[in-house]
Amino acid sequence: MAIVRWTDPFRELAQLQDRIHNILSDSARSDESMLSSGSWMPPVDIFQDGDHQLVLKAELPDMTRDDIAITIDSGTLTIKGEKKLSDEVREEQYHRIERRYGSFARSFALPRTVDAGKVAAEYRNGVLTVRLPLREEAKPRQIKVEVAA
Repeated sequence: MAIVRWTDPFRELAQLQDRIHNILSDSARSDESMLSSGSWMPPVDIFQDGDHQLVLKAELPDMTRDDIAITIDSGTLTIKGEKKLSDEVREEQYHRIERRYGSFARSFALPRTVDAGKVAAEYRNGVLTVRLPLREEAKPRQIKVEVAA
């Protein structure tokens, strides 16, 4: 006769409830911890603009051009920066802080088809747009088919 281990389903449910509570507690940090956390991740969209280039758009509100650094090294595009709390309002004057502040870094592996020497970036209205042109040999081309006589 085999021995069957009996488990308490209510204990397992309580453990699951504790895990869910911990996950939600971590994501709903207090205002002070959000202010002092020091890192955040701006949302990014990457798409192909026709056959000529890839475009990366990152939301970086309330930042200046000097707060943002873009580098390309060994086929990796890295965007770094820091979003600072306004100097106009003292920390003790805040009632609620929901926006994220601090430093960030995002890295993206570039396909070999990108011409790293021609990458351009523009920052306007809180959106960083990085244009990654494709190499000429990577662009599709039309080949004319000759008819033999």
